[in-house]
Amino acid sequence: MKLDQVKRGDLVKILSISDPRIKEQALRMGIDEGSVLTCSEVIPAGPVVLGKHRQELAIGRALARNICVEVLTRAGEVRAVSAPLKSEPC
Repeated sequence: MKLDQVKRGDLVKILSISDPRIKEQALRMGIDEGSVLTCSEVIPAGPVVLGKHRQELAIGRALARNICVEVLTRAGEVRAVSAPLKSEPC
């Protein structure tokens, strides 16, 4: 799936960035293959707004069409955690 096809609230993982120039632009914004991001907003005929570490990035549609993603969680979907969570002392 391409980044321009995600929906608001989706949690996505970047799989690949096809064009080396686009990959360089994405790296400047802190996006690399393997990055996990949340889709904050999809503006019709506009950018895809992504959230990462309390920061929001607006990615233009042309750039988003060249980024392959895997949807980890759809908006509103609940998934069971496969491994128990470990708590660590402060």
